[in-house]
Amino acid sequence: MNRVDRLYAVVEELRAAGPRGRSAPRLAERFEVSVRTIERDILALQEAGVPISAQVGRRGGYVLDRSMTLPPLNFTPAEAVATAIGLRRLDDTPWARDARTALLKIVAAMPDAAADRARKLADGVRLLTQPVSPPDQAIADAVVRAVEDRTPIRIEYLDVGGRETVREIEPHQVVLGPNGSYIAGWCRLREDERWFRLDRVHTVVARPGPFLQPVRDHGVEDYEARAPAF
Repeated sequence: MNRVDRLYAVVEELRAAGPRGRSAPRLAERFEVSVRTIERDILALQEAGVPISAQVGRRGGYVLDRSMTLPPLNFTPAEAVATAIGLRRLDDTPWARDARTALLKIVAAMPDAAADRARKLADGVRLLTQPVSPPDQAIADAVVRAVEDRTPIRIEYLDVGGRETVREIEPHQVVLGPNGSYIAGWCRLREDERWFRLDRVHTVVARPGPFLQPVRDHGVEDYEARAPAF
């Protein structure tokens, strides 16, 4: 069993265990690995956002928060793989962490037989994407909150020429393009619509006050005109 399959299986094992949980030694025995490997797996799942907690004491172990899991899903294996492919396309976007967590929850909520068939089907699929630099997760989270709350932000940004610049912008949308993720909005310095690639943003600071310009939709024509230049 490779590590990805084991991570899915660990989540399913904890889901089945319920509030009793599973100890690291028992999980290690179940998956025929060392206790240290299980501890690393649990840490990786926690960092991906899976709600796993540790119970202390002689009978302590790892417990999955059942309020954050799904009931059994009637996805066909093909539907599960299609969902996985869609989620994997978010790997280099602000939602990469959430996509990984969602996929773990989906697989954990499927019946064992269907999940096994889905994994075998996924082994025959290869996803080729344009390599891009993923944005820093903390930066991406701050930008998404600003778009959601309509909060102006000040950013430190490395432009296409390699020059550091500071901009105060009104972020309208996060745009997912073939060459990366962008903030599209109004730049108060240039007094115009501008696009900024998220992986070139170094800091984000919320600014007081409302937007001064109306929010507009940024579509394909804007991307073709502006994004490649940034």
